[in-house]
Amino acid sequence: MPVHERRRRLSPDERRAQLLSVGARAFAARPYEEVLMEEVAEQAGVSRALLYRHFAGKHELFAAVHRQASDELLARTRFDPADSLVEQLIEGLDAHLDYFIANRHTVLAANRVLAGDPVIQTIITEELDALRGRLLTVLPLADEGARLAVSQVLRSWLVFVRVLVVDWLTEPSCTRTELRDTCIGAVLGALRPLLPVDPAPEWGR
Repeated sequence: MPVHERRRRLSPDERRAQLLSVGARAFAARPYEEVLMEEVAEQAGVSRALLYRHFAGKHELFAAVHRQASDELLARTRFDPADSLVEQLIEGLDAHLDYFIANRHTVLAANRVLAGDPVIQTIITEELDALRGRLLTVLPLADEGARLAVSQVLRSWLVFVRVLVVDWLTEPSCTRTELRDTCIGAVLGALRPLLPVDPAPEWGR
């Protein structure tokens, strides 16, 4: 970053956004344990005191980065009843895979290094719940009983996708397209017995 940009006075919101951007790049570039707050401050062109004024520590910075990424992914994942279910699943999975691949270290930190952390896990759970709720709005449900059953299937499927993708990031065993299509095939196979009509007749059984 040019010196004149580093030294430009920013509003508190602008500074926080800048620090989040720098933090996001740092966590994406290296494993969580190798990221140092001192280096984040240096890359942002601010003092450590200023960085700590916005974020009490590395965990708080990471949580804010992860929350922002989760919000952005939700914003990019739309479910439109005008599109086919498969089209919507492809769009949503592609948006997430794009982020996961570009930010491998961040994803592994959230799902492995900080797997037991309540703050990080709350962010993940809230995103999965939001995705489940959106999917429920575009599926043909016969009644409230079907809604409950489908909701349970979707909750389990989203966890399955999360675990499978994290394992794939650690040790890729198939292509990206094969990974995505495996996820789509899994949810279609699980949903078909619960829905009054096939949600994706164009997708082979």
